[in-house]
Parts: sequence; structure tokens; C-alpha cells
Amino acid sequence: MQPYWEPHVETLSRKELEALQLERLRQQLARLYRESSFYREKWAGLDLEVRHLEDLARFPVVTKAELRAEQQAFPPLGRYTAAEESAWREYHPSSGTTGYPVGTVWTQRDVENITRVTARILYGYGLRPGDTLLNGFSYGLWVAGLSVHYAAKELGLFVLPVGAGYTERHLELMGRFRPKALTATPSFGLYLGEALREKGVESPLQIGAFGGEAGTENPATRARLQETLGLKAYDFYGLAEMGPTFAGECEAQAGLHFAEDHYLVEVVDPETREPVPEGEVGVLVLTHLTREATPLVRYYTGDLARVTRERCICGRTHLRALGGILGRADDLVVYRGAKFYPSQVEEVVRSFPELSNEYRIEVMEENGVAREVVVVAELGQPAEVPGLADTLQKRLKEALGVTPKVRLEQPGALERTAFKAKRVVRHARA
Repeated sequence: MQPYWEPHVETLSRKELEALQLERLRQQLARLYRESSFYREKWAGLDLEVRHLEDLARFPVVTKAELRAEQQAFPPLGRYTAAEESAWREYHPSSGTTGYPVGTVWTQRDVENITRVTARILYGYGLRPGDTLLNGFSYGLWVAGLSVHYAAKELGLFVLPVGAGYTERHLELMGRFRPKALTATPSFGLYLGEALREKGVESPLQIGAFGGEAGTENPATRARLQETLGLKAYDFYGLAEMGPTFAGECEAQAGLHFAEDHYLVEVVDPETREPVPEGEVGVLVLTHLTREATPLVRYYTGDLARVTRERCICGRTHLRALGGILGRADDLVVYRGAKFYPSQVEEVVRSFPELSNEYRIEVMEENGVAREVVVVAELGQPAEVPGLADTLQKRLKEALGVTPKVRLEQPGALERTAFKAKRVVRHARA
């Protein structure tokens, strides 16, 4: 059986791929200038002729706050919506934990492209026609459940559409149908692993595709997922506003492959918003090349990554994010001159077998400045381990370059979630 779902696209030479991107970018820019007053206003005074892909860098970025304000001012979906209402087929809001949800709609062609890209990613994990998939992503308004469901059917998989939560139902169907693969958030995957262990149930799973939040890119978290669920854990990346899914690992696990025939990827400095050299860490800025209904041009994701355009050992040629998504720019904690992300804390916490999978970073701020940072971790068993807090604090100091306070909680004290886990909690001091 062939190693690629769409070999004619996934192995294009860089020259062919970039020529396709340039053609689609020009068509998209012309269409949006014609159809969208939002973009006409935003691009006023700009030279819209794009001779090279690099020319896009002179266009302004679009932020989530900007989209939220636009949709509130011009309901229901703002003026950047570029398809007639008669062409709308589905609505999905963003899944963030705060603020007015930013909505997106799909046309039928959007649904087909989303399905095609997601199927490509699932195939890259090793799923093949006839396999059984347990879909633990949320259905309903959240985008991941349906996009995976559509793609699984396109691939010829047998889908168990349980969705997020419903732990007992997941366990029941694992025993009844013995699915080969699971799709879920890393948090829910770890929670399922705990439930399997508590009930003494053997996992039938061989493949896990985990996304919707950070985690799988972290070696310690990936190791825990693989150990507790008995599978090979793959990273899955997407955003409600952009995707929902447009990047995933291959079986070589050498970075997240982006679907560059549908998305143009840039990496910029978070302060200057200027492009950074290939291989350096910056914020991902993404552009829809084929989206019809709610297309975004230079969307500032806030997600940090380091990319390469070198051909992967799997033979795919599309750009890769090495090490996956490295964190979020707005989750950066600056404390006593040191800078760190939740992923660095996660790597340390989940390297301790005495601790559970859950943790939280509490930041006490005064006038926007962090005055105290507490790492809250949870014991795996209801028994004190002498010296554990001190050892954890020492390891955190080595990893972060600064010494946070440490608080250990009893098992079950920290909230479990099937959705996005909130790791950084900021408190303002009066």
C-alpha cells in the first residue's frame, strides 16, 4: 500500500509547491480585495501585486482580538466573510477559554478541503482503510470532532464517535470493538490512561493522535501517553479559525508536516513581527490559500515554532515544525529576569513517577509584573514522599533558571478536563 494518501501533492518539489502557493495566493488576495470591505480597508494604500511569496510580509497581520471586534461590530461573522450566506454549510466557534468566541463558517468546498487535509494527516500516522478509530475529540460546535469524523470516513475507517468525556463509554467500546487508534486531547488521553489502570483494563490501542492543546510535543508527556495507553503517540495541530487541522506528524515523527498546498506558513519575531531566519523560533503566521467562507490572511496565531523546508526522511516535502508547537507567546512567564513556558515545567513535572499528570502554574502579578510563581503538582498516590517537593523545586530551578515555589496536592485535587487544559493562572495583587 502506498505510503502517502495524496502522493502527487505530498511529494511535490519545493519549486512546484511554491509555484502552486504563489498562484493560489494571488487568486485569494484578488478575490478578498474584491469581496471583502474588511480587507479593502486593511490593505488601503498597499501595493497588492505579489511577485514572490516573501512579498506577503509587507501586509499587516490579523489578530484574534481584531476578528472578535469585527464580528461584534458587524454580526454575525464580520466583513471578512467572503462567501454568500447561501453557500454556508457549517458554523464553528473558536474553543478558547476566555472572551467572545470567534466564529467561522465553511462552504461545501471548505468542508471537502478540510476533510482531504485531515485524511492526509491520519494516513500519515499509519491508519489504513478498515481500521477502527475511537474519536475522543468533541463533536457539536467544536471543530475537531467533525473534521476527524469526515476524514475517517473518507479514509474508509470504522468510526466510534464518542466525543470528549464519556469515559465509561470509551472504556466500554475499547473492550467491545478493540479500536486501533484514538484521537483526543493529551489531557483526555492521560485521563483515559488513568481510568484504564484503575480498572485493570488492557488497552487495545496502537496509534494515538493528540491535539487541541499543547502536550504531545513534550517528550515526557508523550512518554506518559505511550506508557499508560500502550500506543505510539502522534502530535496533531490545528486552530478553529484556520483549520481546524492542517499539520501532523508522519511515522518518522520528525516534526509537524503542514499542508502547504492549502496554507502559507510564516514565522515572525513576536516583538517586531518581522520574519525570522529559517530554523529560529518565532510566532506562526498563517494564510488561507483555498478557504472560501472566512479566509484569513497573515493570521497571527500566537503559537511558537521553529520550521524547516528540508525534505523529511519520510519523503514528504512540505514544511515541518521541528519539535511541534513550542508554546504560546502569551503563556510566557517572566519571573526575576528568567523567561519560561508551561512546556518546560511540564517536562520536569512529568518526569517524576511519584506525580500525576496534572499541574498548574500560579502567577501572582503586581502592575503586570510577576512577583511570585508557584508550581502546583499533584501526587500520584495518597502518601507523602519525603523530600519530593525539594527535589522538584531543584529540578525546576535547573530547567527554568529561576526558583519557583512548589506546592504538592493530594491525588484528584487538580481538575481533569477532556478539553483544553489551562496551565497558567494569573492573579493580580491589589
